[in-house]
Amino acid sequence: MATKDDRIQARIEPELKLAAEAIFSKIGISSGEAIRMFYSQVTLRGGIPFDVRIPNKATIDAMDELDAGEGERFNSVNDLFESMENDD
Repeated sequence: MATKDDRIQARIEPELKLAAEAIFSKIGISSGEAIRMFYSQVTLRGGIPFDVRIPNKATIDAMDELDAGEGERFNSVNDLFESMENDD
């Protein structure tokens, strides 16, 4: 196994760090493990392992609506899909 000698330092907003670390804790990993996972995925996929793009107007409007406490929320993706099937 390779030794872990290299170091990464980055400045990040405290609120973002705390929010992410709360999620890492829930899934049982450390920040370091999450960063290693990200780097592994970048290497395996040959790029960023998710889409990096600016949301379109419909997506921004939907996010704004939810931020304002409006719109419909779902507990799971399955609930969302069921709602979409019932709309037909």
